Amino acid sequence: MAAIGDYKVFNDPIHGLVKLHPLLVKIIGTPQFQRLRNIKQLGGTSYVYPGATHSRFEHSIGVAYLAGELVQALNNQPGLNITPAEKLCVQIAGLCHDLGHGPFSHLYEEMFERNEWTHEMASVDMFDHLVEENNLMDNMTNAGLNLALDLDFIRELCLVKLILTILPPPQWLLNGRPEDRSFLYEIVANKRNGIDVDKWDYFARDCHYLGMKNSFDYQRLILSARVCAWDNRNEICFRDKEVFNLYDMFYTRFSLHKRAYKHKVAKAIGLMIIHAFRIANEHIQIRGSVNDDGEVQIFNLNTARDDMEAYTKLTDDVVELIRNPQNANAALTGAKELLDRIHSRNLYKCLGEIVGAREFPCENLLPSVSGAAAREAEFHGASDRFLAEMSIFSPHSSRSEAEKSRRHHSSLLRSDMLSTLPLCTALLC
Repeated sequence: MAAIGDYKVFNDPIHGLVKLHPLLVKIIGTPQFQRLRNIKQLGGTSYVYPGATHSRFEHSIGVAYLAGELVQALNNQPGLNITPAEKLCVQIAGLCHDLGHGPFSHLYEEMFERNEWTHEMASVDMFDHLVEENNLMDNMTNAGLNLALDLDFIRELCLVKLILTILPPPQWLLNGRPEDRSFLYEIVANKRNGIDVDKWDYFARDCHYLGMKNSFDYQRLILSARVCAWDNRNEICFRDKEVFNLYDMFYTRFSLHKRAYKHKVAKAIGLMIIHAFRIANEHIQIRGSVNDDGEVQIFNLNTARDDMEAYTKLTDDVVELIRNPQNANAALTGAKELLDRIHSRNLYKCLGEIVGAREFPCENLLPSVSGAAAREAEFHGASDRFLAEMSIFSPHSSRSEAEKSRRHHSSLLRSDMLSTLPLCTALLC
C-alpha cells in the first residue's frame, strides 16, 4: 500500500486541497486522461456564458475526490468494513467515468446516429486502453487491487446505469462485488435515485463557472449518509432532516437545465456545431492503431470512437482543424462557415419552443414536420419515444427569413396536439 507521503495534493477551486492516492495520480498523468483537458464540460455553453470554459479534466478529479470522501464517511458506520481496495476502485471509477466523452462532451453523442454507442461504453474501452498502454497492471497490484476481480468492478461502476437499465432488479448479475455490497454501486453513478458524487461535483462546478448561486450543501449530505437495508438491498440513505438539502439539490439541477444546459442560444450553437461536424466528418482524417497488416488505420470524426488510439486524439481542438485547415479543402467550406458564424454571432434562430408538463409520444408530432420542415428546421431535445420539451431552430440568421420559417412550422404543429400542452410559446430571436 502507498505511504502517506506518496499522496499528491491538488488545489481545486471547488473542493480546496484535494489529496489523491498515487495510483490516481499515475492515471491522471497518462495521455488518455490528459485528453480531458481539451474537452469542455458544458460543450458550446461557453459561447453564452463566457466563464463556463472548465473541462472534463477537473470535473473527473473532483468526482474521484468526492467518491473517496463519501466512502470514508460510510466506513465510519460499524459493520460495513469497506476495504482500502474497494475505496480505491470507487475512486478510480470516479476518475475515469468520463474518459469516453468526445468533442464538446454530450454534443458528440448527438452528431452521428449510432444508437448502440454511449460515452459510458467508450469510457470503459478507454480505461482498458489506458491501463494497457501505460502498463499500469503492476501499479494496480502494488496498490492492493485484485486484477481478476477489481478491473471488472471498476468497469461495472462506470457502466452501472446502463447495466441496471438493461438488467433491472431483482436480478443481480454484476461480477465485481456481491449483492450485499450493492451500495458501492450508488456512489459514482446512482441509477436508483440520481443522488451521486458525479452530480454533486458538476452541480457545484458548473454553478461556480456559470456564475450561478448554489445552495445545495453536499458536505452535510456526506456526513449524514448511512447504508440501510431496503428491498433486499443495502442502499445509501440520508437523514430525514436533510430533506430540504436534497430539495435544493434537485432544484439546482432543474435551474441548471433551464438556465444553462437548455438555454435556447446555447442549443442553437450546439446545433450549429453538430451540423459543422457532420459536414466535415469524412474530410477529417485521424491516425489510429496499426492493423494486423502493419498499416496505420485512418478514421473520421464518426468512426474514431471505434479505435481508442484515434479517439485519444479527438478533442475540441478539431474545431480549429476545420476553421484553419493545414491544406486548402473546399469540402470543409460549409463546416468552416458554420463555425465562423458562431464566432460572429450570426446564429440559427429559435422559431419556437414547446414545454409540456406531461410527456407525450413524439410520433404524434414528428410526422407533422416532414418535408419542407425537415429540410429547413431541426428539432432539439426530443427523445426516441417521448417529448417533454422541444425547440425548433432555423438555419436562417435574418429575422425576416426566420419569421417566414416560424409561420410555416406553426401550421405544421397540429392544433389538436398543441391543445394538450399547458404552454406553447413562439420564441423568435
